[in-house]
Amino acid sequence: MTAAQPADAVSHSGLDWQAIDWPKAESEVRRLQERIVKAVKERRWGKVKALQRLLTRSHSGKLLAVRRVTQNSGSKTPGVDRVTWRHLRSKEEAVMSLTARGYRPKPLRRIYIPKSNGKMRPLGIPTMRDRAMQALYLLALEPIAETLADPNSYGFRKGRSCADAIEQCYTVLRGAKDRWILEGDIKSCFDEISHEWLMAYIPMERAILRKWLKCGYMDEDAFHATSHGTPQGGIISPVLANMTLDGLETRLRNEFPTEGPGYREGRKARVHMVRYADDFVVTASNRELLETRVRPIVQEFLHNRGLELSWEKTSIVHITDGFDFLGQNVRAYGRKTLIMPDKRRVKAFLDSIRELVKRNAQTPTDRLIAILNPRIRGWANYHRHVCSKDTFCHVDTAIFRCIWQWARRRHRYPHKSRRWIADRYFGTVGNRSWRFFGDERTKGGKTVRHWLCLAARTPIVRHIKVKAAANPYDPAWNRYFQTRSAPRAKSAKVKPTNIA
Repeated sequence: MTAAQPADAVSHSGLDWQAIDWPKAESEVRRLQERIVKAVKERRWGKVKALQRLLTRSHSGKLLAVRRVTQNSGSKTPGVDRVTWRHLRSKEEAVMSLTARGYRPKPLRRIYIPKSNGKMRPLGIPTMRDRAMQALYLLALEPIAETLADPNSYGFRKGRSCADAIEQCYTVLRGAKDRWILEGDIKSCFDEISHEWLMAYIPMERAILRKWLKCGYMDEDAFHATSHGTPQGGIISPVLANMTLDGLETRLRNEFPTEGPGYREGRKARVHMVRYADDFVVTASNRELLETRVRPIVQEFLHNRGLELSWEKTSIVHITDGFDFLGQNVRAYGRKTLIMPDKRRVKAFLDSIRELVKRNAQTPTDRLIAILNPRIRGWANYHRHVCSKDTFCHVDTAIFRCIWQWARRRHRYPHKSRRWIADRYFGTVGNRSWRFFGDERTKGGKTVRHWLCLAARTPIVRHIKVKAAANPYDPAWNRYFQTRSAPRAKSAKVKPTNIA
């Protein structure tokens, strides 16, 4: 009885959502998560199970779970019961409803979103209560997943990003003029994972996991049972998929060791793996090695988990031909490896900007700038860690031409001269002319001028890759992650001309 007392950071009686001591609740959950990490490293699985049970029954864990699902971007999207928790009273009642006894998840609501190849991607939307239960159990599962994860896995992991995966690609390929790459993509990864494998190897309460996997989904008022896969759209699904794929890098490292017995052959093979979710690349010194040894290992590993490679998206290429990964193109020019934005992604981005401008033909200028600026700034920030200066200039030029046509169409009838349009919509900032602007009239009667941001003004900096062994739930790494979260100017270097 005394062991459960510290986890109950907030009283169960008279819950007032606005009076909750959130730092104290976070501290209690964090303390349990750190204890889970320690138990996993010591391989004390009985204690891990006991600590998970303590966390998922704690009041602090339930508070954080409800806060997460009511504050994320999908909080206004209901499940099959059409219920959302928007009011304080509903959140307070939700905390009390998160109990494992008698819990039965409702079927998922199936929706479809378009993919870049024209196909539709199915998403399963759980109810708010099911989302909160998944968020609660994720608090206890994620520390285990991070402790056991492959060192060069970067997708859906706390403290890791696409920039880390791209930087690792540069690290293993820089200076390489004779290297081959297996571009791997798993066919319908989330939809095909074996339920039997998940039930056997995912370290969480089997009864709860089985209910989530077998709850089925509703599509156009028809119920469909699920015999395999974990739905895209569930909070816990990315971690389940990651844990399913963890171990592949270790399997390849055991086959091609860089230390110990057989290290000479292993180092000569130059086999390295970089994975982001279900997309991955494996490098090797020659094509035959990838075809005869690496790819069979990958296929066997995936087959045991009910998965297989997508032959449409899986290929073997030479580094001088280049390959696309996470929106970037990696290619060697002699001994120099360059990483630049993928031309297809650049075209898709410009097409989306042109479509936005076209749809806002009569929108006030300041409002159009407010729509475009976050998109331009976000796209440029994503690509600012690679060789993208020329691409940024090209994008700015294309957007200027689009805006110029937009301005001319607005004043076709009655006709206005080009000089009039230039004076009306474009000005000079510093030494840069032809900057698109819009004036906003505030409630106080003042005029505020807004300028369209330029991608080329985004500084190019080299991303400092996260250390492979770093674990955000391990107290030994607390200071390291605090340093990484410091102001970016202190943790970033000016990018050399030939580096990602």
